[in-house]
Amino acid sequence: MANLLIFLLPLVAIFLMFRSQKKRQSQQQQMQTALQPGSGVRTIGGMYAMVKAVNEETVELEIAPGVVAHYIKGAIAAVLEPLEYDAIINGRPLEESEPEADDAAEKPLSLDKTGDSDEATANGEAPESK
Repeated sequence: MANLLIFLLPLVAIFLMFRSQKKRQSQQQQMQTALQPGSGVRTIGGMYAMVKAVNEETVELEIAPGVVAHYIKGAIAAVLEPLEYDAIINGRPLEESEPEADDAAEKPLSLDKTGDSDEATANGEAPESK
């Protein structure tokens, strides 16, 4: 029985590796077929660009205004959401939620055991020394 387990364990591991690789390849292929002109992309080299045209095996990417380069479809690592692409290219942060008013009203943290210095530091006074 132990010999059978020693034989089956590597086979199961190999099966799982091939399965995950196949899944990754199908996701990559779906992403490549979904490329459309006007989409923002990131290449495997980390360059951000805008898709200008999609050919059979290549993609034309505008890397700067008026500068178009040809890449193979396999060089596209990710297709970005329009807001994410705009935030990266223009240096704008993604929409952040505003901080709540309760957080601003919190008292500063004090390590004093008596608790008297919390009110003093909140008023801008120095805590009393003992």
